[in-house]
Amino acid sequence: MIDVKPTRSELLQLKKKIALAKSGHRLLKKKRDGLIVEFFKMLERGKELLKEIESVYAGAREKLILAELTEGAKKLRAASLALPEIEGLEVKRKNLMGVSVCEFVLHEPEKEDIIKSLIGVNIRVEEAVVAYRKLVKKFIKYAEAINALYRLLEEIEKTKRKVNALEFKVIPELEEKMKFIAQRLEEMERENIFRLKRMKGKST
Repeated sequence: MIDVKPTRSELLQLKKKIALAKSGHRLLKKKRDGLIVEFFKMLERGKELLKEIESVYAGAREKLILAELTEGAKKLRAASLALPEIEGLEVKRKNLMGVSVCEFVLHEPEKEDIIKSLIGVNIRVEEAVVAYRKLVKKFIKYAEAINALYRLLEEIEKTKRKVNALEFKVIPELEEKMKFIAQRLEEMERENIFRLKRMKGKST
């Protein structure tokens, strides 16, 4: 049994609710589709970054081997200990298609300070340090992409649930109620006409 009052005002209210629900459904579908497009863009970006990481790592590894061959493992270790430390990694928030994602900001020492700390070793060591600094930055960008992918996926799933709820539950239920009221009002109208005819027949 549908629990609704069969009145014209209720029918009008239901029509407004259905129009609003359908409008919301269209907007959510657009949002879902936009999020899916953004997800696949970010997925491609992640794949590109992974390839870049592999390439940068291979180059950095070669430079480290050359630095070790020219300076020796002991001197290289001492040089690494003399390097100024990374000051920290700041986590910021940015908006991507209405989704809050992480942006990582690396606070690292100035290049001049790094070069000063490498006095006494050859250029090969400096090249290895620069290459590994570049590798760290690539990893940070990759971490950003992975975070964005997870957040986008969560938002896509959430939006899909809302779209499905409106499409398969809310709108059909509202339309069923509207249909029930419309039929009930028609029946009441016919009953009134029949009653009026009977009254008219009795008066003649």
